[in-house]
Amino acid sequence: MRKRLFTLIALLVIASMFLVACQPNVEEVPTEAPVVEEPTAEPVVEEEVEEGPVATIRIWADDMRSPILAELADDFLAAYNVEVIVEEVANIRDQFTVAAPAGEGPDITLMPHDQAGSMVASGLLAPIDLGDKAGMFVPSTLDAATYDGVLYAMPYATENLGFFYNTDLVPEPPTTWDEVLEIGRALMADGSVTYGLGLSGTTYDAYPLMTAYGGYIFGRDEAGNWNADDLGVDSPGMIKAGDWLQAAVEEGFISDSTDWDTAHVLFETGEVPFLMAGPWALDRIRESGVPYAIANFPAGDQAGYPFSGVQIFVVNAFSENVLLAQAFLTEFVATEEVMSELYIAGSRPSAFIPVLDATEDADLLAMGKAGENATAMPTIPAMGSVWGSWNDAVVLILTGEQEPVDALGTAAVQIRSAIGGAFAGMVNIPGSWQVASGACDGDWKPDCEGSALTQGDDGLWTGSFEITAGDYEVKVAMDGGWTLNYGLDGVTDGDNYTFSMAADGTVTFTYDPETHLLEIVTE
Repeated sequence: MRKRLFTLIALLVIASMFLVACQPNVEEVPTEAPVVEEPTAEPVVEEEVEEGPVATIRIWADDMRSPILAELADDFLAAYNVEVIVEEVANIRDQFTVAAPAGEGPDITLMPHDQAGSMVASGLLAPIDLGDKAGMFVPSTLDAATYDGVLYAMPYATENLGFFYNTDLVPEPPTTWDEVLEIGRALMADGSVTYGLGLSGTTYDAYPLMTAYGGYIFGRDEAGNWNADDLGVDSPGMIKAGDWLQAAVEEGFISDSTDWDTAHVLFETGEVPFLMAGPWALDRIRESGVPYAIANFPAGDQAGYPFSGVQIFVVNAFSENVLLAQAFLTEFVATEEVMSELYIAGSRPSAFIPVLDATEDADLLAMGKAGENATAMPTIPAMGSVWGSWNDAVVLILTGEQEPVDALGTAAVQIRSAIGGAFAGMVNIPGSWQVASGACDGDWKPDCEGSALTQGDDGLWTGSFEITAGDYEVKVAMDGGWTLNYGLDGVTDGDNYTFSMAADGTVTFTYDPETHLLEIVTE
């Protein structure tokens, strides 16, 4: 900008000289010779003033991605005379929601897409126009970052489950769930495996099977937005998938344990031929030495598909430099070089098509293909009311305690009640302790009235419970669901609190709504 200013001044000087030279001749009038005085001091020479950046872009990122973004600072400064400052920040969502409205937040930050929905509703995020680069992103990732028909984020990575199979036991992957049964039964019959399928969870981890039979969680309205009134937990497709799971457990095809680590160990030791797992499990599966490959999910009545999570960049709506922030993302981050670095650092399939197509990691490429038809995790608040009751229903199905139609029907009633606000204002402390106290008929139930806390005159929420000896985990959950919850140190969606009872006794929980901290006292 300084060079541009000097150039402008020079042009003005030249122009003035030209005008003087072109003046018409006039009759000269004799004058007395001018008196020339000796200079009394050295002439004043104005020094050049170095101009600094015209603006600053501040970015909050984690320690994995901040070095990559910091490397772009010099180029952006040269192009726009705008400084880029990258800061490593923990608990970004919590800090951003407080700092942004106060004008103290970053211009750009990163987060999972399912955290962005509530921020859009609160007016914290600015729309983003990707221009001619929109076609370079995987369409499903743009869908995940779109709210009410408006794009509010730029995606850079995805994560979803893939269908792993043991290539020594299964040379060609099954394309239908009927084939999964056929192959698994044959391997069990000759003693090659213990179970036909490893199931590592009840809800998210089993979703590709449920969608294969037409199951879903939430439908969409005419505008393409998630519709909380269209709950699919008790849909015919979900019930049909529940029948499949229950029958598989009854014949011993699947263990009735859905422990994540146990299922992975079974696959890694060759005890099961099939496993649905995500990229976060790749390191341990590779290290185990088990021969494997990753395929698309088998079909039932239709092609099965998983949930997907999308990692995104967002722009602070309260930023004074929204257009500059967008330029940084679209011109400097949305390049094959930078997107490749983000992909390598995160070990997640890229949302940028040129990088996804050029990847040399066969596993991540296969994982990305398995997630091409994935549905983004619903971002509406109602999703927080789904997990507990949905999980309980699947557990009842796997253990044979209830028929799928009954278990899923009850879960749907509970979820619709929670979405309708039946538990508004409840402060609960769900965890692995609830059954041991006799307060609830299941653990990790945020809507169990038996474990709800009571607010005292001092504003604190408390509750005391008799509990048997053991080691336990707990969190604070609001309004009977998981949409808003607090973990260790009062962090939203934070780690679980832990506590131990050396003997049967009393545990007292005290929650401070100002700090979101939970105090646990055992006696």
